[in-house]
Amino acid sequence: MKQSLQLKFSQNLALTPQLQQSIKLLQLSSQELNQELESLLQANPLLERIDGPDGAPEVPETYTPTDQISSAPAESSTPTTEEVPRVDEFGGGDDYFESFQGSNRWEEGGANNDDDNDFSFQEAVNLTLREHLLSQIKLLPLSARDQTLAMVLVDAINDDGYLDQSLEELSELLPEELEIDQLELETALKHIQNLDPPGIGARNLAECLALQLRALPGDTAHLKLAIKVAEQHLPLLATRDYARLRKLLQCDDDVLKSVQLLVTQLNPRPGGEFSHISSDHYIQHEIVVKKIKGIWIASLNDEVVPKLRINQLYAGILKRNRESSSQYLMSQMQEAKWMIKNIQQRFSTILRVSQAIVDRQRNFFEHGEVAMRPLVLREIADELGLHESTVSRVTTRKYMLTPRGVYELKYFFGSHVATESGGACSATAIRALIRQMVNEENPKKPLSDNQITDILGKQGIVVARRTIAKYRESLQIPAANQRKSL
Repeated sequence: MKQSLQLKFSQNLALTPQLQQSIKLLQLSSQELNQELESLLQANPLLERIDGPDGAPEVPETYTPTDQISSAPAESSTPTTEEVPRVDEFGGGDDYFESFQGSNRWEEGGANNDDDNDFSFQEAVNLTLREHLLSQIKLLPLSARDQTLAMVLVDAINDDGYLDQSLEELSELLPEELEIDQLELETALKHIQNLDPPGIGARNLAECLALQLRALPGDTAHLKLAIKVAEQHLPLLATRDYARLRKLLQCDDDVLKSVQLLVTQLNPRPGGEFSHISSDHYIQHEIVVKKIKGIWIASLNDEVVPKLRINQLYAGILKRNRESSSQYLMSQMQEAKWMIKNIQQRFSTILRVSQAIVDRQRNFFEHGEVAMRPLVLREIADELGLHESTVSRVTTRKYMLTPRGVYELKYFFGSHVATESGGACSATAIRALIRQMVNEENPKKPLSDNQITDILGKQGIVVARRTIAKYRESLQIPAANQRKSL
């Protein structure tokens, strides 16, 4: 085979290191950006953060994006913890486990004993469920053997507070030389079930609720009937078969309503309150939206914008000895400048996209979810001259503080359905209308999905019944037969 050389021309698209870094920074959340900056600040001696007061003297390479991007004022930042919605009443079928709500939180705090006059705030200590139970077991007047058995049972309790394994299975796992019998384990379990929180150590939902009911004062109205419902008739209560419940309990509607209220106020996950969210896991908003002189304005949150600059000592050395400077310092200088520029571009893009969203969703800020208009990523991308993927990166895990709460930028985008007038209605607005109708319905005659479809149709919003059912389920609203109350 004869070898030869040939010239060939071709074009290809390559991402420069600077562009790769810009894309990476754009898709990071605020917490991830801070982590990235910390690692870069440690690795690059020419890049430094300004942590001093706002009145620090100006330096040539300082970057403060809020001074360059927007003159609108920004509010101070307060970390906002994510809230998990809770359901007030039973769902249906297998979902009734999800339907109870708990209201207690167990936290312990310490006091500063170094100075009697020092009343400074002390952060609460978040105990795990296991630590909380073991601390109580140590206070019980039990023998060493009984305490050991109780600790074994505690280790078998899951995060929701239930005993995962049966006592027979646990006895088989224990060494034979201990000669543990079933009665000893049952006694140890009784000790655990008397601990705080009530309902802990239960083997199923019925036992958990019954334990909580038995912990109530003995003179609680209709307590015995509530215990009977929890132990024997929980599925009937979940499916709201009130006629059969009245017959089994031999009571009237008023008594049954009191029993239902008593049971539904219990906590189906007594151990769930100890699954604390760590204090460093919170939502930090990048954008603040305020109404200024009748116009909704988006501005950057000063506290999430890092203030960076080039280290002046190294910069002066490089400037005086440009020819003899090491290649390492020159490359670090270039990387530091890239970082400052890319950070500036990141927040500039977030602000531009946020303002474009605010301009289109101003009715939402005025009137709420029912006024949300349909919006897609391409609409914002075309207006700002950005790629659709860039808008997607900007709106993911970036948050906006508004007078109505904190929202992810992604929240303002969504699908739509047609209206009779030829327009479109946002899916978010339809969900808000469904929630509003359910809240205002007659609890004795709740609206069915077909009735909700007809009501929306009269308002000119054409929605299929199965779409209404899908939206209702996404809002965690039970079906009509399960929303019916006495």
